[in-house]
Amino acid sequence: MRNLAREIGEQEHANLFICELAALLHDLADEKISGSKHIGLAAVKSWLQENQVSQADREHILEIIQWLSFKGGSQPSQTLTLEGQIVQDADRLDAIGAVGIARVFAYSGAKGRLIHDPNKLPREDFTLEEYRNGQETAIMHFYEKLLRLKDLMNTSHAKKLAAARHAYMETYLEQFYQEWGGYR
Repeated sequence: MRNLAREIGEQEHANLFICELAALLHDLADEKISGSKHIGLAAVKSWLQENQVSQADREHILEIIQWLSFKGGSQPSQTLTLEGQIVQDADRLDAIGAVGIARVFAYSGAKGRLIHDPNKLPREDFTLEEYRNGQETAIMHFYEKLLRLKDLMNTSHAKKLAAARHAYMETYLEQFYQEWGGYR
């Protein structure tokens, strides 16, 4: 994700220091990793202070990280700085395309979720709790999150990158359904 944030940041003429640090540190604030968003943000703040990042840069990086995650589509409306938009785009891009597909199946397998159940339909609206703990299948995750991300990109460069990754996922799903149905 750091490389994506840097690439987009260069194209958008952003502060690369902010983009890179926010990209590198953002997962620390994920409750799946740190146990809670509060604990994770405290760890990020501590790291930034220990490494003598200026107060203004610390505040900027923490602001970006606080508003980054998808949260089942329920993220409050927040106007992000250019750097925040870039890191958000990089995070979303990281979830789609070939690597995103691999991550879906790795995570679903680790959680004991089914690959596919044709009787389960993707949910349109769901709470954060339902998003985190629902009984979705790996394939449902494409429809509940991944295929929505292309239209959520902020920057023009990320929109171009997302279009190609989105098309790849659509092609993958077409092939998946053909094979699942025994047609190929």
